[in-house]
Amino acid sequence: MALTDYVTLGHSGLRVSPFCLGAMTFGEDWGWGSSVPESETIMSRYMERGGNFIDTANVYTKGHSEKIIGDFLGRAHHKRDRAVIATKFFGNLYPGDPNGGGAGRKAIVSSCEQSLRRLQTDYIDLYWMHCWDRFTPIEETMRALDDLVAAGKVRYIGLSDTPAWKVAQAQTIARFRGWAPLVALQIEYSLLERTVEGELIPMALEMGLGVTPWSPLKSGVLSGKYTRENAATVTADRGERVTAALGEKVYTIIDELARIAKEAGATPASVALAWVQGRPGVASTIIGARRLDQLEQNLAALDITLNADQIARLDKLSKPTLSFPMQFLNVASMFSHGGATVNGEKSSIWPLAPKDAAERY
Repeated sequence: MALTDYVTLGHSGLRVSPFCLGAMTFGEDWGWGSSVPESETIMSRYMERGGNFIDTANVYTKGHSEKIIGDFLGRAHHKRDRAVIATKFFGNLYPGDPNGGGAGRKAIVSSCEQSLRRLQTDYIDLYWMHCWDRFTPIEETMRALDDLVAAGKVRYIGLSDTPAWKVAQAQTIARFRGWAPLVALQIEYSLLERTVEGELIPMALEMGLGVTPWSPLKSGVLSGKYTRENAATVTADRGERVTAALGEKVYTIIDELARIAKEAGATPASVALAWVQGRPGVASTIIGARRLDQLEQNLAALDITLNADQIARLDKLSKPTLSFPMQFLNVASMFSHGGATVNGEKSSIWPLAPKDAAERY
């Protein structure tokens, strides 16, 4: 696979690269991240390789991330024309202003105008709601987004970090009212965060949403940097988000990643990324890089094809405990299929079922 093996995003005609370049670390305004020259070098290399999908947000590095992208693409319009720029609203850049963020119409329209200015473009290719705003009716959010699409300021829309039931509600409202539909869902997804397989992933498949996982390496936990041997000596740039994730189960997964990486002649990070990109429903995985060498290492995952045994080993070790009713539904076929095989899924016979016709009332 290569960056130029484009995929359509969800139920849309938008073609994007299988790896999306995440720009949360563009700018050093948070005390860590990539300098402006390094950010431009990373973008340049990504696009030279054929990548076309860049993801940011209005609040990343206090708005500087969007400006860095705008300055880079604004100097060469042919680059902007072939780029798919995704950014987000919801985050508040105005302390004390209750309408400075969220998903109400006032905040959405204002955030869009500001993002367009920083990105130095007339339109946003994919506009995400960054998180669910439980204080705003979802129909208000969807209608405001539909207006932006109708005005030509936004091409496609998606939701990020929102419960499955709310995404389904939003998509259903949009379909019945003839508004611009959602085409994508951005969620955390990795070997260490698989609970999304309970409802979010099945919902995305049913509703025609392309999934774009964020933090596929769990903030670097799965990068290969952290091992049992160096646990006491290696410090994490992102602090507790990394250290809180480390534990016996995680080290077991990291050990298996290392073994598979050795088998494949790759790095643990590449194996972890290849696993995510191969999951059902995943369209384009968001990769982050603060240095050019990190970008190259992440892109190397496109050269890896995990075999069935390797996938099964990782699946077994990382198997999540899903919320009700998903765990219960895993055995539902036992008392619905009567021991038959349906759509390739075998079932056992429910022990409490009648043994023969004579036992049925």
